[in-house]
Amino acid sequence: MENYPLTKIPKLFSNCIPTKGYKNSIISDLQREIYFPIPNDLYDLLTEFEKLDLGSILNHYGSENEDVIYDYLNFLTKYDLIQFTTESNVVKFPKIDMNCESPSIITNVVIHLDINNILSLQITFAELQKIGCKYLELILNVNNELEFEKILEHLSNYVSESKFSCINITSNFIEIDYLMHFDNVLWLENRLGALIIYNAPQSKVLKEGTMNSVYLIKQKIFYPLSCGQVSLQYLHANVPLFTESQQHNTCLNRKISIDVNGEIKNCPSMAKSYGNIKDTTLAEAIEKPGFKDLWFINKDKIHVCKDCEFRYICTDCRAYIENPEDIYSKPLKCGYNPYTAEWEEWSTNPLKQKAIEYYGMQELIKKEK
Repeated sequence: MENYPLTKIPKLFSNCIPTKGYKNSIISDLQREIYFPIPNDLYDLLTEFEKLDLGSILNHYGSENEDVIYDYLNFLTKYDLIQFTTESNVVKFPKIDMNCESPSIITNVVIHLDINNILSLQITFAELQKIGCKYLELILNVNNELEFEKILEHLSNYVSESKFSCINITSNFIEIDYLMHFDNVLWLENRLGALIIYNAPQSKVLKEGTMNSVYLIKQKIFYPLSCGQVSLQYLHANVPLFTESQQHNTCLNRKISIDVNGEIKNCPSMAKSYGNIKDTTLAEAIEKPGFKDLWFINKDKIHVCKDCEFRYICTDCRAYIENPEDIYSKPLKCGYNPYTAEWEEWSTNPLKQKAIEYYGMQELIKKEK
């Protein structure tokens, strides 16, 4: 018999939260920002008997399952996911508050920029400050170094006085020294999360850190059709995402975007426009009927996703879905099947071909490979 206290209760740490899927479960460690796959039997043990001491748990499952129970405990203690406590002390370990609130009407904005629409940025940035937006994502479409420099010059005029906490920039590849450009751009003031250059000849880390990272990636991306990817690399077990996912859509909640033509949307990839920045303010667009509706479509409302163990640590796409006529349909570009616990290439799935044709992605898929 393993040396575990039979009279004490094995209790998950408050930051370690289990999520059950159809076939498998996970424990999300929100403090260390990692997750651990577990069988559904262990999920049931941790949730159904969370107030029972170990002795009572062993009695319930019987001597024939004793080895399995101890294997589970060995796993949980190895990765520091549980503690042993008494019934009187259980109340001293309250669950994490899952409310996700913000004083800002909009928390993040995505702006698709090219050389033709940079002049409208000054008014746009002023509006974003009024509504309290803190996170800025810029998607640049440039043809040469001159256009790249000109866009940076305009941004320096508008961003330096802004209150953005973090700025991420994504750009197509051109032959320039990216480090030289950004090391000399003082307006970023250490607010650059990452500069990502896609369609590069090779993947390479030019600079890496908590902030101010610069990456070249070989991956072929074609905006806006390339958005909406769901894969293992996009799963993140952290407090902001986990709490937001309880009631809101993790991609669109409190988000606004402006596409390359100035159309105001929930996301640059979506067809629905709520006005153009030439004649509509962002505040006006936000209050138009339907704009906020997508904010409240969380994974528990989405077909298939509601049965997935990754649903609270995953992003979500409502622009490209398996059934374009059902807003609660699973993201088109997700290749995970929670009923078999297997990942597959989404673009080759026969059941997705009708949606791929609907969105006109046939050529895109060929180019991305």
